[in-house]
Amino acid sequence: MATTGKISREVEIKCHRHLVFELLKHRPHDTSIVDPERIEACHLVFDGAKGTAKEIIEEIDDELHKIVFKVIEGDILEVHNSFSFILMTKDVGDKKFVIWTIEFEKANPSIVDPTSYLDLVCAITGNIDSHFLK
Repeated sequence: MATTGKISREVEIKCHRHLVFELLKHRPHDTSIVDPERIEACHLVFDGAKGTAKEIIEEIDDELHKIVFKVIEGDILEVHNSFSFILMTKDVGDKKFVIWTIEFEKANPSIVDPTSYLDLVCAITGNIDSHFLK
């Protein structure tokens, strides 16, 4: 029996939030330039190991600054039946945030929640923020 789940985390950023949104909307391949320690071409490096993920942009909402990336190939799908990364940005007062949500369906209930992937995208977001502040 498959188990579905959703986990989220907010990352406060200092750069304009539209810069993060536009980079991931129009030039997601440039993230390997912005964060070469975690992204080597199309190879991800996290938890001390290299992994792969091929994603498609399934949805873009310019008003909400929302992008849904659906994983269609890679290591993630060895233990998940479906896996999506959802990016949203928002302002709260004078603060700016990137919100990452991961929606997933585990292949079996014994699989741990994919918090390491959430850690990964949040760390990449921090490096994108630093890149734009240079």
